[in-house]
This record gives sequence, C-alpha cells and structure tokens, in this order.
Amino acid sequence: MPGLQASTAALQLTGGGTRRMCELIAAQTTTRSARRGQQLHAHVVKSGAALVPILANHLINFYSKCQLPEFAYLVFQECSRRRRRNQPPGAAAIATTTWSSLISSFAQNELPHLSLRALVDMMRAGTLPNDHIFPSAAKSCAALSDSRSGGAVHSLAAKTGFDLDIFVASSLVDMYAKCAEIWDARKLFDEMPEKNIVSWSGMIYGYAQIGMAEEALALFKMVLLGDGVSGGMGGVNDFTYSCIIRVCGGATFLELGRQIHGHCFKTSFDSSCFVGSSLISLYSKCGAPEEAHQLFDEMPTRNLGAWNSILIACAQHGRTRDAFSFFERMKMEGVSPNFVTFLCLLSACSHAGLVEEGKKIFHSMAAEHRIQPGPEHYACMVDLLGRAGRLPEAVEFIDKMPVEPTDAVWGALLTGCRLHGDTGTAALAAGRLFEKGSTSSGAHMLLAAAYAAAGDYGSAAVARKAMRDRGLKKETGLSWVEWGNQVHTFVSGDQRHPLRQEIYEKVAELAAAAAAEGYVADTRFVPRDEGGEEKRRSVGAHSERLAVAFALIRLPSGRPIRVMKNLRVCGDCHTWLKHVSGYTGRTVILRDNNRFHRLDGGSCSCGDYW
Repeated sequence: MPGLQASTAALQLTGGGTRRMCELIAAQTTTRSARRGQQLHAHVVKSGAALVPILANHLINFYSKCQLPEFAYLVFQECSRRRRRNQPPGAAAIATTTWSSLISSFAQNELPHLSLRALVDMMRAGTLPNDHIFPSAAKSCAALSDSRSGGAVHSLAAKTGFDLDIFVASSLVDMYAKCAEIWDARKLFDEMPEKNIVSWSGMIYGYAQIGMAEEALALFKMVLLGDGVSGGMGGVNDFTYSCIIRVCGGATFLELGRQIHGHCFKTSFDSSCFVGSSLISLYSKCGAPEEAHQLFDEMPTRNLGAWNSILIACAQHGRTRDAFSFFERMKMEGVSPNFVTFLCLLSACSHAGLVEEGKKIFHSMAAEHRIQPGPEHYACMVDLLGRAGRLPEAVEFIDKMPVEPTDAVWGALLTGCRLHGDTGTAALAAGRLFEKGSTSSGAHMLLAAAYAAAGDYGSAAVARKAMRDRGLKKETGLSWVEWGNQVHTFVSGDQRHPLRQEIYEKVAELAAAAAAEGYVADTRFVPRDEGGEEKRRSVGAHSERLAVAFALIRLPSGRPIRVMKNLRVCGDCHTWLKHVSGYTGRTVILRDNNRFHRLDGGSCSCGDYW
C-alpha cells in the first residue's frame, strides 16, 4: 500500500502522467484489487485532471472486472458531463471506445438489458460502433434468448462492415446458437471465410442444446482434424470439450463419452472445472454414478458448478444421504450455494419422500443463505408434497405462494394426483393449466391417468378425447440402449428391429419366469377401458421390455444393462423388471423422465417410490 501511495503522490495527470495512471489501474484490474483501484480513482478526482477517454476506459474496465458495474456507469456519466462541457456543438460527447467499455461492462456483469440499452443510446447519440461492441451486444442477446434483437445487431454489423470480422461473426454464430436459431447460426457459420474456436464451439453448443447429436459430433471431428479451424488442434478449448461431452450425456453415448474423457486426459483438459463438471453430468446421465463420484473426488479443484453437478447426480440416482453429505462438505470448504444447489437438494428430497427435510431446506434458502426461492423451487416443493400424497397441503402451499404459480407448479400437482388417484384435485390442476393456455399433451395424459388410477375409465376417455379435439398428440414412448457404437431405439409393440423375433421370444421367456415367481400383470396402468387380456398384451410389449430383452441378447454376460426412456416407467413394467433382475442375475439401470432406477436382485434403488 505505501508503494502505491508513493507512486501516486507526485503523479501529474498530464501526458506521461496519464499513461502511468492507466498502467497502475491496469495492474489493479489484473489482480482485481478493488480497494487499490478505487484509491487511484480518488486520486484522479482530487487532482481535477481531465477524464480523457483512455483513462475513463481503464476505469470502466477496472470496475467491470471487479464486478462493480454501478461504479463503471458513474465513471461513464462523469465522462459524459465533462465531454459535453468541453466539446463544440455537434461533436460526439463520448468516444466510441468509452461506449464500448460501458457496453462490455454491462454484458460481462450479467446486465444484458442495460448493455443493449447503452448500444441504443450510443446510436441515438450519433456514435458509430466499432468491432469490440458487437461481441458484447451479441452476448447480451444470447443471455436474454432474444434472437430478434440479435438479428438487429447482425444487421447493424452488416451495415457497418463488421460482419466479416472473424470475432464479430463468431459471436453472432454463438448468439444464434444459444437462442436456438440453429439454421441462422449454421448459415452464418458456413458463410464465414475463416472460423475460430468460438464459432466452432458455438455451433457445436447449438446442436447440443437441441439434441442434434450427429451434427454436433461431425463438427467436433472436423475440429479435431483441424479442418477449416484457425489454429488447428491448438484452438480446441475447455468449452468445446464441455459442449461435446454435453452431447454425449444428452444422447447417453456412454462409450463415446469415455473416449472423449480419455482425449481430455491426454490434452490435460480434464483438470478444467468446466470440463470436469460436464463429465460428472455425462456419467450421471448415462447411469454410471460411481464413475461420476470417482471423477469428482479426483478433481484437483472444484468450483460451484462441480459441486452442483455431483448434487444433481445424487438426486437423479436417489442417493439423498450422499447429497446431504456433499452439501455439508461444500459448506465446510467455503463454497456458497446458489439457487441451482437448492433445486438439487429439493429434488433429492422429493424422490426420497423426505418432506420435513425438504421443508427445512426450502425455508433455509432465504433465512440462512439470502436466496429468494424462484418458481422452480416452488414447483419442487409442490412435487415433494404431491408425491408424498399430501395433496391438500400442496394446494394450500400453492395458494400462499407470493408469485403466480407457473405451469410447472400445476404440472407437479397433477403428477401427484396421478400417483394417488385424486381426481378432484387433478381436475383443478388441469383446469388451471388449460386456463393458462397450455398446449402440452402432458396435462391431458396426466389427467387421464389420474382418472384411470381411480378406475374411472369413462372420464379418462373424455380427457383423451379433449386432447385430440385440440389437435394435440400424446408423446410417443421411446426406450433405447447403446450397443456396438449404435443406439437401438424401441417403441411399444415395435416390429421394425431386425432381431424382433428373437426379442419377442426373450420377452416371452422373461414373462414366463416372472409369472413362475408370482408376477401378475397390473393392468391399472393402461388408461383405456379394454378387456383384461388386451391390456396384458399392451403392457407386455412396452418399449422398456423390448430394450431390456435386446440388451440381454446382445450385451456380454455380467455387464450392466443401461436403458433410457423418455417417459415415466409404468408401475407394471417396474415390477416386471425387478423380477427380470432377479431371474437373470443382471443389474438393470433404467432412466425414465423422473429419475434413475437401479434394479438388482429383485429390488430397486427407488424403493418403489418415484
């Protein structure tokens, strides 16, 4: 500190003095020394020196990097006042570089609305943008998922001739991809005469977030080969790896994910917290929680993203006590939780039926951690109460919410009604969803399932007819399994697979073995008023049974069977799979849209609570 005071004591802010002050501010920016930087700013103010653009830009950048955007804006305002007093009429009050610093400051500090507002104000002031402004503006549009404003930024870049700049074009590709405007992103990407890792990573990310796995993998291979990438392999970064790992996790490409993990290890990217968090998510989504836990324990450093990833893994696999243990470790290591952390914990409580623990965690958010619950947290609480059968309490909780209940909240209540056959509350929840203009077929199907669970097949049929009358279609149930570097997908009653005869023979064998152990098909899970035999045939050809039968035929003996399903596994298939795991001696890991089920020796990790 004395050295800094000595450096500024005799500093005159003219000529070389201004340059020296900029160097000192830049040094504090690098070290994020907020207090020292503010002392330098105070010296500038006391000296009464002119706030020239280069000095203002350094101060704005300093405050931005120290996450103090409000002070950055105060510097900008002071600069504006001084420039207006000293500039002749008609001259630009603020230099383009100063506007650029302000726009960047807002974008970097997650204030996208203010960033775009500053861009509009700059244009109204008659100041033309430079190439540094467009990446910040594009980033702000991406943060808001505002492709319309993003298109306007793109048009402005084209009018000013900056659209061909590699950094500007790359930021626009990234923006379109994050706004899920994948075709606009690809068109611009293909038109770029030169591409850098930002444009490639942005394009891969765009494909990843909408589930276009093949396209993302094809681009990643091109990146590895250096095909059209400025800098070749040297340009691959941790974001690129994170994006492609996300693709593997979303598509449950476990073996491919392991290969990419190996590549990360060879290139030392596995030490990145960003990549490590993505790998934890990959192994969790692919039904390999042990590998996720091992990876977490081996990480040299862990950020909040890594902690949240392992908490999500625990919640998905029903390891609630592990989630609590990790949360305590996280706090002991001085890592502060965020809103995602509490979503993980509440989800873990919901899947384990730990109502009182969930309530304590929910109330601790504001009381102990100063985090206000959001709509997602309220939906988790309703899900927790609904699954536990405490539906009147769930309705009361919704009535007392300080914010308007979202579709997710009413959907969570409807799910609880389906599980417990509460048709009255189900009608209430569905009615609220329909009033809000929900266009999802899920609400109709949940309502129909609630009626069917209560034995009211007539009302279930009415609910399904109402769905058809609105032009909605039920989501097709799919189950898939990975084998031989391919994903084999099945639908209920599937007749398309080349091994269909062997598959159905295996299903029949397994059904006979289950029946010998006392299994009887539970046809309550067929929401149609059909004959008993027809219902038994229907559940007997559900997609998860076909996928498991195929895996038993093809996968080596002793290897765990991993099956993924896009919808909730029905209760009858769940019971059948428990018998299969006992009869075959194989571990079956099933992921449905709620959680993971690890079926081993005739029992399931969910404890029949899901």
